[in-house]
Amino acid sequence: QVQLVESGGGLVQSGGSLRLSCAALGTITGINDMGWYRQTPGKERELVAIITGGGDTNYADSAKGRFTISSDNTKNTVFLQMNSLKPEDTGVYICNAEFRIDFVGTTWHGWGQGTQVTVSS
Repeated sequence: QVQLVESGGGLVQSGGSLRLSCAALGTITGINDMGWYRQTPGKERELVAIITGGGDTNYADSAKGRFTISSDNTKNTVFLQMNSLKPEDTGVYICNAEFRIDFVGTTWHGWGQGTQVTVSS
C-alpha cells in the first residue's frame, strides 16, 4: 500500500512564501503524476498544480506565475513552492498522486491527509 505524507503548511502574511512537500511511502515502480489540490469551506476541491512523471506541469490560473511545482522522482516526492501568497490562497492543500506499483501495469491513486495553509492580510 502507498501512503502520502505532507508537510510545510502554516500561517504566513500576505506576500510571503511557503513550500509544501508530499512524500510517497510504499512500493512504487513509477510515477504517473503527482499534484496539489486546495479545499476551502463551501467550495469544491480544486486543482492547484500537477506534474507528470515526465516533468510536464499544469497550473490553475490563480497559481500561474506565483507557484512552482517540482518533484524528486528518486524520492517519490512532490513540492509546491508558493510565493506572493494572498489571503485567497488560504485552504487545506491536499496531495494527490497516481503511481504504478508493479511491473504489469497496476496503478494506485490516492490522497494525502492535507496540510493547512493560512494567509493573513
